[in-house]
Amino acid sequence: MPIFPPSTNQTQIVNSFQDLVSTHFYGEMNAMCWNRKLIGDFEEIVNKIEGNENIIVISEEDLIQLNLSEAGQIAREIILNDLQLLTVHGASPVLNLIKYYERDDAFPFFPTDVYSYHVDRSPIPTSTFLCTYYGEASEIVPNAQVEQKIFVPEIRDELKKLHGGSEEGFESFLTENFFDLHYQAKANAQPINLGLGHLWRLAVDHPESKVLPCVHRAPKEKEGEPRLMLIC
Repeated sequence: MPIFPPSTNQTQIVNSFQDLVSTHFYGEMNAMCWNRKLIGDFEEIVNKIEGNENIIVISEEDLIQLNLSEAGQIAREIILNDLQLLTVHGASPVLNLIKYYERDDAFPFFPTDVYSYHVDRSPIPTSTFLCTYYGEASEIVPNAQVEQKIFVPEIRDELKKLHGGSEEGFESFLTENFFDLHYQAKANAQPINLGLGHLWRLAVDHPESKVLPCVHRAPKEKEGEPRLMLIC
């Protein structure tokens, strides 16, 4: 699996935040990356955050109050700048320290948690922005290399049983339970690891979108190594 790819049919690399937010998705391209090699000690920030929750939301105030070395301060300024850039753009960025996400076991044959390949949906035009500063990074996969789970025959049969066997209301049932957002990788799939420090913009399923939404998933975290991630 490539750690960080050059531009592909699915991805486009840009060199500034302005290009990241102003360049339009087109054709097969539904993932854009502001390619960066960050300096600073992000691990120090991770180690200084206190809390036992699986996911800790870190406010700007929390971040500013940390007593950090010079390298940690550099890392903090990078994060604060990213938060400001996205906020001014009109987004609502959140900085999380993630030990692990809760697993979805309501339907054992069809988990709908973020470890499953999925797309994001919005009623209004928007994009998903994310950056992993520390820990395991998310991954995306070309749309041609996945299939929507609701059309996999054996899965669809189980979903129909879950719904009660009637065709009436079945499509609404799939949407209301977010089953239609999830995908299964094909045998030849080549996922792309989003790497550390790069700020990504992913296409979302919304009414005005001219491209397919970007299929992505959260990685399995390493034991004892939480992820420091910005997302909105």
